[in-house]
Amino acid sequence: MIIDPLEQSPKENHKIMIGSIVPRPIAFVSTKSKDGILNLAPFSYFNGVCSNPPTIMFAPARRGYDGLTKDTLNNIQDTEEFVVNLVSEEISDQMVACSTDFENEVDEFEVSGLTPVDCVKVKPPRVRESKVSFECKLNTIVEIGKAEAGAGFIVIGTIVMFHIDDKVYKEGHIDLGVLNPIGRLAGNSYTRIKDTFDIVRQIKPK
Repeated sequence: MIIDPLEQSPKENHKIMIGSIVPRPIAFVSTKSKDGILNLAPFSYFNGVCSNPPTIMFAPARRGYDGLTKDTLNNIQDTEEFVVNLVSEEISDQMVACSTDFENEVDEFEVSGLTPVDCVKVKPPRVRESKVSFECKLNTIVEIGKAEAGAGFIVIGTIVMFHIDDKVYKEGHIDLGVLNPIGRLAGNSYTRIKDTFDIVRQIKPK
């Protein structure tokens, strides 16, 4: 089967993408508006970019029902700061509680019961219950598509501070068993990292 994305709806394209680009890590992004209102929302188009400087990206889409931009993006455009909190299974229900499109005056920390904690170098708080958080300064925002539902943005940020639970950090490495992260699948489905295997990569000969 081959499918031309131009011959079907953005919704149909979306279903193919989220059903095949799996599992996806989740960026639980905390921001603060220019008026001081806190916002917390999950995004599953998220990954690292490079380590020098340490840089991440995530992709907030326009709202599917009216094409407007989301509070997370608006806050980052205004303040150029945000925090990416990683999602362990222990806070998965609270994360999902923040995925609703609330009005911009709603504080999702209050909705979810999660705890905001002051950061060191940025004004938005991190999530106390998250085992790994990245304080980020905006690098750039790339707009994709037209200003309509289904389009989106790539937000690229430089990590300016790592927050890591001592129990997760062992001899310079992250212990996945303790981090217990979840990955996003399609629909209401998520996955755990419980079954891993190693493949040894060949080192380039000198």
